[in-house]
Amino acid sequence: MRKVFFNKAFIISYMASLILFVTGCQPSPDSNAAESTTEKTALKIGFVKLTDMAPLAVAVEKGFFKDEGLSVQLEVQPNWKLLYTRVQKGELDGAQMLAAMPLASITEKPSGTEIITPFTMSYNGAGITVSNEIWSEMKNNIPLEDGKPQHPISASALKPIVDQYKQKHKPFNLGITFPTGTHNYMLRYWLAAGGINPGMYDPNKNDLSGNIGADVTLSVVPPPEMMAKMVTGTTLGYSVGEPWNQKAVKKGFGVPVITSDVLWDNGADKVFGITTSFAEQNPNTTVKVVKALIRASSWLDENDYAHRKEAAKLIAQTNYIGVDEDIITNSLTGVFEYEKGDIRPLKSFNTFFTGQYGIPYYSDAIWWLTQMRRWGQIAETKPNNWYLETAQKAYRPDIYTKAANSLIAEGKMKKEQFPNLATATFIKPPQTSRLDGVVFDANKPTAFLAAFKIGNK
Repeated sequence: MRKVFFNKAFIISYMASLILFVTGCQPSPDSNAAESTTEKTALKIGFVKLTDMAPLAVAVEKGFFKDEGLSVQLEVQPNWKLLYTRVQKGELDGAQMLAAMPLASITEKPSGTEIITPFTMSYNGAGITVSNEIWSEMKNNIPLEDGKPQHPISASALKPIVDQYKQKHKPFNLGITFPTGTHNYMLRYWLAAGGINPGMYDPNKNDLSGNIGADVTLSVVPPPEMMAKMVTGTTLGYSVGEPWNQKAVKKGFGVPVITSDVLWDNGADKVFGITTSFAEQNPNTTVKVVKALIRASSWLDENDYAHRKEAAKLIAQTNYIGVDEDIITNSLTGVFEYEKGDIRPLKSFNTFFTGQYGIPYYSDAIWWLTQMRRWGQIAETKPNNWYLETAQKAYRPDIYTKAANSLIAEGKMKKEQFPNLATATFIKPPQTSRLDGVVFDANKPTAFLAAFKIGNK
């Protein structure tokens, strides 16, 4: 047998080369793979019992979060205040939120933990309901069309009743879900358009009641408690998302009189909110969450709402909304019931993806900011540019765009399913409200405010 000899220099050289080869096969500390190991992938996400939490449930149940390597626990929250606080404290990694919440986190004083939204979870989807007693009086003031109340129903039909309560020094109490919540602003818009003053906030005087100069009293009630508060007489009506308007009419306790799309069509109602610090510390995870939610929202709307009945059954479960499936189906499948038996087509009532794509539009943020200014939560008059600059801090279509492009590159969605994100300004065209005829142009928010008789300019 032939012997092979290695000198010491050769052995040292060989071992050094081997070490370099092995280490070269490992990811570098600044590579994406290394970054991902430091980011959170086990997430706790909050929601409130509302139909438009559906994208979260679908993303879990259909495995869209799992596809992104995420382990997501959905946790129901009893009210919006607790949910908002828990996100700011980091007890929740993110949550379904009212569309104005991220804006409030930036504008509120004293300033707190800032929240952003990279994704809009739902458009439209809210309504205003009154008790049977109030409806029976309102109905006398509403013209009929083919034997049914003519829509949209103006709050001017409610005004004589509110005036009677004032003359008798009786409170006229209505429920809202949160002071900087979509339902608060929707109710205020509707009331004011009908000549009823919903009241003002004045943070400079530490008056955050929202009832300064009010003809009615607006009180915070958690969404699942809305109907019960009305049944006991604590409130005479409320503004809320589904299924709590449809539950009132299905159970025979109240009548929904108007839906939010009439006030402002295709406006953002719920968004997915995370803190700025979470997004900065977990940029890849943030994009992955948005990818999963885009797919879930697309699933909810695709093939002409083919999956909506399945979705209704899914979210009716006790671990999600815990309401009878037929109540959720009532508004989720393209119809809406007003007075009992008065069922009308309303396909766009719950929109998740179609035509809006889940994009966090700057123009949607600007609409909410105008309402915050209108009712005094933003204490000082602001110039037009302030509205856009503030919107850009809270609403983040740049993150959405990364997620959408990634889905396209991976073949999970097609480019044709999205608008041209490369050229998008994320400002929707001007829109005229079907309720009062006022035009909202996101480029001219101060002109929008000037058009209203009631409220700040």
